[in-house]
Amino acid sequence: MPDVTYYVALPFLIDEDGSPVAGAAEECQTSAAALRRAEMLAHGAGHIGAVAFSRSGDPLTGEFGDAKLLRKFGNVPPDLSAL
Repeated sequence: MPDVTYYVALPFLIDEDGSPVAGAAEECQTSAAALRRAEMLAHGAGHIGAVAFSRSGDPLTGEFGDAKLLRKFGNVPPDLSAL
């Protein structure tokens, strides 16, 4: 099966310790939709920011490449490699 690209919007919130944490990721149909959704999530109640990213791979084998950041909105952690 050829690689499939997923587009995702991911919000960030603050936990009880005051640290930023990732919220629930939302899959989008296109990169433009992921950008719009991330911008909306960044301004949502309780959210401090959001990112839009893409990730490509083969869903049958579960092998995916690294995520590619499309854009950050608001206050997000500088190091997103752990996500």
